[in-house]
Amino acid sequence: MEIDTSGAADNSSLREYEQRQTLKDWAPDDRPRERFVNRGRESMSDAELLAIIIGQGCRNYTALDLARELLSRCDQQIARLGQMEIKELQNIKGIGQAKAVSIAAALELGRRRREITPSPIGTALNNSQEIYKRYRHRFDDLQHEEFRILLLNRALRPIADRTIGVGGLHQAVADASKILREAIIHRASSMILMHNHPSGNLMPSEADRALTERIAKSARLFGCQLVDHLIFSDRGYYSFADQTEPCLLGL
Repeated sequence: MEIDTSGAADNSSLREYEQRQTLKDWAPDDRPRERFVNRGRESMSDAELLAIIIGQGCRNYTALDLARELLSRCDQQIARLGQMEIKELQNIKGIGQAKAVSIAAALELGRRRREITPSPIGTALNNSQEIYKRYRHRFDDLQHEEFRILLLNRALRPIADRTIGVGGLHQAVADASKILREAIIHRASSMILMHNHPSGNLMPSEADRALTERIAKSARLFGCQLVDHLIFSDRGYYSFADQTEPCLLGL
């Protein structure tokens, strides 16, 4: 008995044709770039926006296929996508270094855009909420601990913002002498310490308290006052000045 394989051959040919298709083969209204231009950015899904950044697909996969796979890997959460390292992005078939860097660069631009606030440059920072609002995005998506100082003039207006130490998941090394040197160079009248806890835990460790007390005492010798130390996480912030620990700040 002869078996008719023409149907199977037709299905195989159809699958091969579909796999060879690129976004250029789609109807204009279905292509992400054309939809962006013709219907506006608000009409775009996350996958379609990501496909535009990716640009081109690879063998058997369109840029939109790759975008959907990326979002699937991060549970459809853009915030999680922003935390992925270059090498992690490259673990997805079809995402090479060039595409991974393009994705990371676009997300970094978005992060920096969020740093821009309506507050005028030089606005006084006289409460922890204002400090958090203006500087929290510096720590967004970081998977390591980072320690920064904000130097202020007599009117509590920022004159410099410096990264002091970068560490691992649990601790960043903050060099007290480097902090004081920056304060002296910029002739700061006061300073604010800032660092993040990638774990999400907002409570200060004993090392955090010891460092705060040491810097507060040393800064006073040079006529500089430590007015606050903020710990940032994705759950909010902790302020030494607000949370019944002003004695460590010399207030």
